[in-house]
Amino acid sequence: MIMETERLILRPWREEDALPLYKYAKNPAVGPIAGWPPHTSVENSREVIRDILSAPETYAVVLKETNEPVGSVGIMFGDSVHSADMQDGDAEIGYWIGVPYWGKGLIPEAVNRLLRRCFEELEVKRVWCGYYDGNTKSRRVMDKCGFKFHHTEEGKPSPLGDVRTEHFTLLTKEEWEKMNH
Repeated sequence: MIMETERLILRPWREEDALPLYKYAKNPAVGPIAGWPPHTSVENSREVIRDILSAPETYAVVLKETNEPVGSVGIMFGDSVHSADMQDGDAEIGYWIGVPYWGKGLIPEAVNRLLRRCFEELEVKRVWCGYYDGNTKSRRVMDKCGFKFHHTEEGKPSPLGDVRTEHFTLLTKEEWEKMNH
């Protein structure tokens, strides 16, 4: 599946993306606030592409003007979803982008395309989005895309082994349709 927005191509990750992935994912400002460790080498990035970013509905965020992947967005279902309040027909969206591209509205652009995929193509009823305490940039994306605060879960172990507070936002198909029609 390949999707386009005004400035972006969303496409599956490929092993040859390991170098640009490493370029952005090695920055400690990117992964840890989202709960994953900075990448340690191009080979580490290649393994992440094979083991994690190859999941269904996971996309490289590629700039049309440079054809370079600068971030990642994905839709997760079922077991990989973090919220305790998940129901049948729910999905979760996750995302990150390299530091040079922060604040340019690229991730809201990508997330809005994924929301369209969820609600119009995959028949999802509700989409969750979660962020760890202090990740205000991630929360701003959710606000821009119409997600509403739902609940907070405290004492959650992150994939990095520390314990965090995670906030969850939710967008229903009905709310999304109101905003987009």
